[in-house]
Amino acid sequence: MQIGCWKCGKLIDLASGGRVLARDTCPACHAVLHACRNCMHYDPAKHNQCAETRAEWVRDKEASNYCDYFSPNAVLYAGKPPAYLPQT
Repeated sequence: MQIGCWKCGKLIDLASGGRVLARDTCPACHAVLHACRNCMHYDPAKHNQCAETRAEWVRDKEASNYCDYFSPNAVLYAGKPPAYLPQT
């Protein structure tokens, strides 16, 4: 399984089981991977920006957290950085 970094778009191979630990970071840009922005439940249009109604509110969506409902978003950016980042 792969996860796309929410910050730079790099595709990262996950170990078997697809677990992302709270301290895991992107090898390219060092952004935290276990963050709301990398979760399949992250949805800016939803209340608390999360589609999982049982999840606790997280203030910083780009910071590491210990949410029990975190699930890596395997198709997040598909190897492409978010549109708001400058292209190099």
